[in-house]
Amino acid sequence: MTATPKESPERPARAAPATLAQAARERRDVVSGEVRDEASLIRFVVAPDGLVVPDLGRKLPGRGVWVAADRASVETAARKGAFARSARTKARAPEDLADQVEALLKKRVIDGLGLARRAGELISGFEKVAASLASGGAAWLIEASDGAEDGRRKVLAALRRSPRPVGVVGVFTSAELGLALGLENVIHTAFLAGRPADRWATDVRRLAGFRPLLPESWREEP
Repeated sequence: MTATPKESPERPARAAPATLAQAARERRDVVSGEVRDEASLIRFVVAPDGLVVPDLGRKLPGRGVWVAADRASVETAARKGAFARSARTKARAPEDLADQVEALLKKRVIDGLGLARRAGELISGFEKVAASLASGGAAWLIEASDGAEDGRRKVLAALRRSPRPVGVVGVFTSAELGLALGLENVIHTAFLAGRPADRWATDVRRLAGFRPLLPESWREEP
């Protein structure tokens, strides 16, 4: 999965938001100048010592600086001094700022899986996952990145027969999933369709701007 392509700056300006609530959820990306929904952006703040800090939860005090949720945009903002200009203060962006954002997003995504399991929104095990795919009950398939190829091939075949589109995430190892879910030998997991899955997907899509959601080796499998 890749980040949503940016619109050309030469295109006509976007129409005004339909509602005040929609307008409140939109911010301007300091790199492209585009007004975009907050869900596709990363908020940063400048700490009292001048250090640029990612604020994925959008709760830290201070003037927010919004950047498109992809590695190239964050690196460009840091390189061209966009944080200082937008915050109107001295700002120092760490060299690894994009890596910090990726690590924080990865943690948010896997923590979200743990919350979903405790809420009964997540199921694990090949048979249960395959059944949820067949019934159209799954919104996301989460496969351990180090799972066996044979089992992955079978569950992906079940996914292709699903009556609804299903996203796939292969970012985490079996050990990482097991730690987050409090289970052992976690290979196949499905996030059931519903509002919790939709909210979780926001962070997944932002993470996709910083790293591939599927291992490169999977694309080479028959």
